Amino acid sequence: MIRTRLYRSGVLELSDFPLADVSDHVADPSSTVWVDFVNPTMEDLSALEQELSLHPLAVEDAVHEHQRPKLDRYDSHLFLSAYSVGFDPATDEVTAHDIKAFITNRALVTVHGEDFDIRAVEGHWDKQPDQLTRGVSFLLWGLLDTVVDGHFQTVQDLDAAIDELEDELFEPPQRGRDIQRRSFELRKSLVQLRRAVLPMREVLNTLMRRDLEAIDPSMIPYFQDVYDHVLRASEWTETLRDLVTSILDTNVGLQGNRMNLVMKKVTSWAAIIAVPTAITGFYGQNVPYPGFSTEWGFWVSMALIVAISVGLYATFKRKDWL
Repeated sequence: MIRTRLYRSGVLELSDFPLADVSDHVADPSSTVWVDFVNPTMEDLSALEQELSLHPLAVEDAVHEHQRPKLDRYDSHLFLSAYSVGFDPATDEVTAHDIKAFITNRALVTVHGEDFDIRAVEGHWDKQPDQLTRGVSFLLWGLLDTVVDGHFQTVQDLDAAIDELEDELFEPPQRGRDIQRRSFELRKSLVQLRRAVLPMREVLNTLMRRDLEAIDPSMIPYFQDVYDHVLRASEWTETLRDLVTSILDTNVGLQGNRMNLVMKKVTSWAAIIAVPTAITGFYGQNVPYPGFSTEWGFWVSMALIVAISVGLYATFKRKDWL
């Protein structure tokens, strides 16, 4: 699927025109062209490679998945690789979707899969038609702002999930294994989110350099705003990683404390049960002793069992061992 748009002097003039017309439109200094590819192949991009003089290495990166977020500089254009992310609270998993872009002085070419919602980017552009006169710089800003806003929303969703997990730590019934499993899943999601968010700092830093011809200097404050969001999301992600580690450690500590409490109670009851066992064992010896084979000897042994057991129970209860 291929979509095209032509903006002239900041006004949307034409949509869905053939790729063969791209070179003619970009020749006009007042024109800005957007081309969007969904799941393209090398053959799909080959025509545009000639139209915009795209570098073969950049075209190869555009069709291959799992590129690291980056901004490469070539003689005739820039190449952007980034990820949009989302969070599924039902599975505690972060999903990442590739988004690539070729950036020239008068054209923006986006490449992505069907799982990336390009309509959100278009909506971002259409909400600010007065900014379209800034050309490719504004289109690129709208793309990055949408992607980074998704990063920020994902961090917020993860924060809410971790807060919920913290509340479960001390709520009965204790579910140590479930908390342990969710903690590992959230930690894995944070690692994946970190891989998508942290490299964006370098991307924005490069875009804010004054020596890039494709970037309008008047758009630098807008990219600075996106950069601030990237920094906040990055720092928040690091904080959440530490928080998940603390939850894991706290959960292990709580399980150890519960185990110690169980062992303490079991040991206390074992001490109490040992009293009648010891006394009956002593009186079961086949040797003469005071009260042997007499009724009062039986009552003495029973009194000793009850008195010592009750005394031990009261002592352990006072010491909070039972």
